[in-house]
Amino acid sequence: MSESHSNSLPIGVFDSGVGGLTVLKAIRDALPNENLIYLGDTARLPYGTKSPASIARYATQATAKLQETGIKLLVVACNTASAVALDALRAQMAPIPVVGVVEPGATAAVRIRPGGAHLVLATEATVRLGAYSKAIAARDPVAEVREQACEMLVSLAEEGWTSGEITDAIVRRYLREATADSFTPNSIILGCTHFPLLRDTISVIAGDKVEVVDSAITTAAVVRQALQSTGLLRSNETAGELRLLATDGITRFARVGGQFLGTPLQASDVQLVDL
Repeated sequence: MSESHSNSLPIGVFDSGVGGLTVLKAIRDALPNENLIYLGDTARLPYGTKSPASIARYATQATAKLQETGIKLLVVACNTASAVALDALRAQMAPIPVVGVVEPGATAAVRIRPGGAHLVLATEATVRLGAYSKAIAARDPVAEVREQACEMLVSLAEEGWTSGEITDAIVRRYLREATADSFTPNSIILGCTHFPLLRDTISVIAGDKVEVVDSAITTAAVVRQALQSTGLLRSNETAGELRLLATDGITRFARVGGQFLGTPLQASDVQLVDL
């Protein structure tokens, strides 16, 4: 395989649904010349209610589908799959680089305030797995971490209710619960790929003294570094192409996914695939 051909291969991104499109958007914004292919395993979402064995199997199957298309780097844009199956996927894809969403967010938070206090807003599944606590502890053993499940924020993001009185009230409630015993975070990590849509609201309510860490943006930065270090950045100056794949519900995928991608989508923009 020639170097130019390898560089033109797409970056593969997968998630259990549409949330990972925030990661795709961040990658697209940072690397507009890269070709991208996204797979949403919408037939089997949410991954968080499944056993670790099932999550690992689903992630392996989704990765295999992207491997069939030919990719130069894999992004696991699912916090649950990143927590459960990242090592297995790296073994499966070797020597192709694999980037998860948990490690970049944890690294960014530690850089902001070494030895600080970090609040992770995530889904129940991610909180149950303790992925961010483990990742931060590995980088900064003296850091304090608290993880707060915020299931209603997922629904707000998918409905497009990213601001307004209802959204403000729900965000305030979650932050009040997380800091009820005088826990004062230096950073808030958006530990769910849905939550970047609510970043502005969370930032305003949290206040100027708290840094909000968007794992989508930090993941995009890691993707750039990985491509640079392996010489796989696409040199072509034309805009990259985008393919969208889903395992079910392409009409809903397009309707909701357009909000996450920041671009209107039609069902015809999404290809239905079977794993």
